[in-house]
Amino acid sequence: MKALVSVKRVVDYNVRVQVKSDGSGVVTDGVKHSMNPFDEIAMEEAVRLKEKGKVTEIVAVTIGGAKNEETLRTALAFGADRAIHVKEEGEVQPLTAAKALAAVLKKEDAKLFICGKQAIDDDANQTGQMVAALLDIAQATFASKVEIEGDKAKVTREVDAGLETIEVDLPAVVTTDLRLNEPRYLKLPDIMKAKKKPIDATSFGDLGVTPGAGFKVTKTTPPPTRSKGVMVKTVDELVSALKGKGLL
Repeated sequence: MKALVSVKRVVDYNVRVQVKSDGSGVVTDGVKHSMNPFDEIAMEEAVRLKEKGKVTEIVAVTIGGAKNEETLRTALAFGADRAIHVKEEGEVQPLTAAKALAAVLKKEDAKLFICGKQAIDDDANQTGQMVAALLDIAQATFASKVEIEGDKAKVTREVDAGLETIEVDLPAVVTTDLRLNEPRYLKLPDIMKAKKKPIDATSFGDLGVTPGAGFKVTKTTPPPTRSKGVMVKTVDELVSALKGKGLL
């Protein structure tokens, strides 16, 4: 069984994001980028399924400019057998990404599509669900456990009330949550081997996808600055301070 895993290049989660002075977005030039953490979890899960003999081939796919090849090399170092680079230098919104990924999934005839539940740059949490809707296939979102048996997937989902276990027919889309696994540390030999693995290039045009902007961000602003904390010595001082701020 073939598994397709989407990976996205985002500003590294350790970087303190700064808003541009003109409010047009966040600063991305000159800052460290890495693979979206939820996509790392998706890659790790695909590799574990392969190690269990449930998956025979892992194909990593990304959408973006030339710098995204670094993200694909990371996916190959994780254990992907090959990679596909959908080249696009401009902004890619969730619906456009979903259309491209759906086209790749259909072309590759993969039975399992795994992706992070969301990317930490826009936190949209839309692409996986859209891929499933476009292809009219099953979806299991927010996965904390994945088991493959034959042509079915048993997925434990994290929901507001706790955990929910569902069974879906393959092909299916699975989006990964934080507690599904802990991605492995990449070893130098795996990183070196990844440089020799193939990356196929394609484009929206080749996939029959017309990019479009479904929405426009008009302004980006940083969160308000927190006021300085106040130290109190007694409960009476605490109550008085809270009353002074109109909180009691």
